[in-house]
Amino acid sequence: MRDGPVFFAVPGDPAQPTGGYAYDRRVAAELRKAGLPVETVRLPDGYPFPGEAERRAAAAIFRALPDGAPVLVDGLAFGAMPEIAAAERDRLVLVALVHHPLALETGLAPGESERLAGSERQALAAARAVLATSHATAATLTRDFGVPAEKIAIAVPGTDPGPPARGGHRPPRLVAVGSLVPRKGHDVLIAALDRIRALPWSCRIAGSPHLAPEWAGGLAAEVRRLGLSGRIALLGACADARGLMAQSDIFVLPSRYEGYGMVFAEALAQGLPVVACRAGAVPDVVPETAGMLVPPDDPAALAAALGRLLGDDALRSRYAAGARAGSRSRPARWRARKG
Repeated sequence: MRDGPVFFAVPGDPAQPTGGYAYDRRVAAELRKAGLPVETVRLPDGYPFPGEAERRAAAAIFRALPDGAPVLVDGLAFGAMPEIAAAERDRLVLVALVHHPLALETGLAPGESERLAGSERQALAAARAVLATSHATAATLTRDFGVPAEKIAIAVPGTDPGPPARGGHRPPRLVAVGSLVPRKGHDVLIAALDRIRALPWSCRIAGSPHLAPEWAGGLAAEVRRLGLSGRIALLGACADARGLMAQSDIFVLPSRYEGYGMVFAEALAQGLPVVACRAGAVPDVVPETAGMLVPPDDPAALAAALGRLLGDDALRSRYAAGARAGSRSRPARWRARKG
């Protein structure tokens, strides 16, 4: 076996407070626990939509890595660098870490989804192996991107313990945790909350507005337009999301797609009933006994589910118990296996 570190290539700041970057940090930590030295390689910002200067800089970074080096590359960059992957496939041991396919991001410009799908398909063909975050993501990679199942390993996140949700607030407190990007469906949540404005509730939305600032600004404007600024709080990135969830009664996030959805597992571990969408890997994470799943992009269905929970303390208690039980059935530690 080659001596030397595993290089972990990540676009931008590895300390960013998102589920994907938290997953990356945990993978690096687990590799180190297993006795493998890991060296983080910071790729340029701008991925998955790099400019020419960023592409040249990334290519130079890969060229500088030693022959035969194992290189784990975060999918936010890997799927957008087919030329680099093709150029380095025989010299380096390239492993792609796929949170979810880039083409499944919401809010892409016309034609962008098809371009990204082609780009990622080419890049993945050059990878020696692929690390996926869930069985749903692995199945998508095999079905839609031509990645052989035997080439995929699945690393399902474990869930770190968090403070239990106390509940019982008057009015009930809703919480949503996720970056303010189109895929997370905050626009659907705001529209649903407008439909149930006659019910008692407050909602706190924690998530960075910096990944899609125009979209985040539009969400804030919509809250103001609807006259809900006193009930919906956009908190920005939150340093203690687990503490915020502990002070809440219901977790809600109508994501249009999730490759895994670590925040849903964290909500379950804290005993929060969950309202979410039947999209991507979410049904694999959230059992029916822990909450309610509705179709994506359906504010009326989301409003109906929230209305049921808000109006029924006993139902919330049952789902809270189901969340705790569902969390206990999930891995307490990170677990990897072949797909």
